[in-house]
Amino acid sequence: MADEDNKKTENSEKDTNTTEVGEDKKTTSVEEKLKDTEDKLLRSLAEIENQRRRFEKEIKDAFQFGSFNFAKESLAILDNLQRAKEAIKSDKILKENKDLDKFLDNINIIERDLISIFEKNNIKSINSLNKKFDPNLHQAMTEIEHDNAEPGTIVQEIQTGYMLGERLLRPALVGVAKKKNSKNQEKEGK
Repeated sequence: MADEDNKKTENSEKDTNTTEVGEDKKTTSVEEKLKDTEDKLLRSLAEIENQRRRFEKEIKDAFQFGSFNFAKESLAILDNLQRAKEAIKSDKILKENKDLDKFLDNINIIERDLISIFEKNNIKSINSLNKKFDPNLHQAMTEIEHDNAEPGTIVQEIQTGYMLGERLLRPALVGVAKKKNSKNQEKEGK
């Protein structure tokens, strides 16, 4: 009987140990689940915050650059006004007309108004003459041999460039200075 009592005691101890180990597994798994859930929650909150920031930036960009295409196409109006002024000034028949100056004054007023509207909407011209060539702002159309200018300096502006805020709206079309060729210098020397 004593053996049976010992076996019962051993069995009950084993049951107690098994139960404790099982409870440890349950406790560990609950703690792990809690940590996993907390980690997932923190990741979700971070993702939501990142998405909120992206949306705010997209909204800001839409307001700031939403008129980009309209502004780019509107530059053609300004270009055409400037071309019209030059054509009128160079026309011999129109030069003889006494009302030419009044007409040119009206074109100048329209041109100034358009430039004023551009400036109010953060559209600014790029000042290029006598500056170093910057491929981010300028498009070289020709190289011009020049004695006084350093190579890579802009000596001619063919078409004015414009910026919309910090974004390039249209590059300036420019002529860039280059060194005179030795062949050309020899020809000029002779």
